[in-house]
Order: sequence, then structure tokens, then C-alpha cells
Amino acid sequence: MKVALIGISGRVGSRLLTELLSRGHIVTGIARDTHGVAARPQLQLKNADANQPAQLAPLLAGHDAAISAMKFATSDAAALLAAVKQARVPRLLVVGGAASLEVAPGQALFDAPGFPAAYKPEAEAGRRFLGTLRGEKDLDWTFLSPSAEFVPGERTGTFRLGGDHLLTDANGRSWISMEDYAIAMVDELETPRHSQQRFTVGY
Repeated sequence: MKVALIGISGRVGSRLLTELLSRGHIVTGIARDTHGVAARPQLQLKNADANQPAQLAPLLAGHDAAISAMKFATSDAAALLAAVKQARVPRLLVVGGAASLEVAPGQALFDAPGFPAAYKPEAEAGRRFLGTLRGEKDLDWTFLSPSAEFVPGERTGTFRLGGDHLLTDANGRSWISMEDYAIAMVDELETPRHSQQRFTVGY
């Protein structure tokens, strides 16, 4: 499958790249600056501002799917959707955030007591991004939220999937490694089960 990976230079993007290439996909890696990304077989690197559809759309054309691993606080959902549609890419998968997941009926993690103030700008931007996607009826999109702790770690291949509710383990901890998150995302790419939906992954 030919996949455009936007935000390839970040921590999550780099792990998605490793997972995609390990499964034989052909990847176009896109970021404002890709100079720090090592060249690999089956990988083509392109520099572009993903908030400028005129720059991004030509790079997306011809791909089977696009995956966005951009930070929400510095990305423009409308611009990304415009570029994907202009390029006629049939699927968009988005690295989501955990803050919009429910911790109780009608209560999002973002609104729970003690949510760190430092994370609020990115979390609020992510919530708006998801809202924009949910209003989009003409594109096959998927938004994959990680658990509350989203950290570099091991690729275990053992995790659970959920819907709109925050997942916690037997000890009440909500977490997922970026490596296992990448497995869940590429699984969804290869075998779509959450068209026009948000879902989550955790231990």
C-alpha cells in the first residue's frame, strides 16, 4: 500500500514509519523539515507545510491513504481535509489525543479535576480537530486516541481496543507505548474497522 505519513519527524511519526516499512508498505514521509530522518528503502521524503493545501495536496496524490501525526496546536484541520480531498486520497487516519475520551458518562478527561494545565492547549486543539472530523461526511476518516500516558516503550503486540471511553489496566493506569500504538494504527490501515469513527488503544 502507498501511504503518505504527515509529521514523520516526530516521536509518533517515526514509530509509525518503522511499523509501516516493516510490513512492506511504500511510504512518502512529509514534514516541514525531514533532514533528520534517515533514508530507508521504500521511503521517499518530502518537505512541505501541511497547513498549506497547495503544497500538501500534490504530495498526497496517488496514495492509498494518508496518516497525520501532526501536533494539533500547530495544525489546521480544515487545511488538511482540503488537501486530502484535492489529492483524492480515499482514507485519512489521524493520530489523536486522549483528552476527549470519556472518564465518566458525559465527562471527558479534559474536564476532569487535575488535568494538567500545560497540556490544555494541545488537548483543546485535538478536541476541536475531532469535532471537525465528525462533521465530515465526504471522507473516510479514522481518529485513533492513545491512552492518557503515551510514551516511548516496547513493541509487545498485546493491547486492547476501545471506543470513546478511556481504557485503564487492572491497576487503574491508562497507558500505551508508541510502538504498540503504531501496531494498532497500521492494523486499522490494513483492515479498516472504524470508518468515520474515533477509537482508542491501551493496556
